[in-house]
Amino acid sequence: MTIPTGPSAGHGHNLLGPQPTYLPADPGPNDRLAAGEDPAAVAADHPTSSAAWATLAEQALAGGQTIAAYAYARTGYHRGLDQLRRNGWKGFGPVPWEHEPNQGFLRAVAVLAKASGTIGEADEAARCRDLLDDCDPEAAPALGVV
Repeated sequence: MTIPTGPSAGHGHNLLGPQPTYLPADPGPNDRLAAGEDPAAVAADHPTSSAAWATLAEQALAGGQTIAAYAYARTGYHRGLDQLRRNGWKGFGPVPWEHEPNQGFLRAVAVLAKASGTIGEADEAARCRDLLDDCDPEAAPALGVV
């Protein structure tokens, strides 16, 4: 048995439980988003990028467009689930917030939690909050999900 080092060391990960999932870097869309490009154009060119969808969702939510935010976040969430599963995630286990490539998925889940709560879908909001906590207890506070 090995003791984890690096990003998972402080996660409180159970050594007998599932190992953390670290998505691979996706520099194409992330570099474009960091450069301030329109996230709609980035999502159109990279429709599998959770980060692009999460950015669209965050912007829509900040602009009071809750239904658009919900839809964008739901897309980012599903794209992220696809990526996580391709990288060995079985639907549970750590998805560390501190690992930047994981953040697009976690950001999409956070907006989905917020938008769901706003439209009165309390069960979905609670499921999203629980998912964030299950992925990484640091994610929800970092993303402003109470």
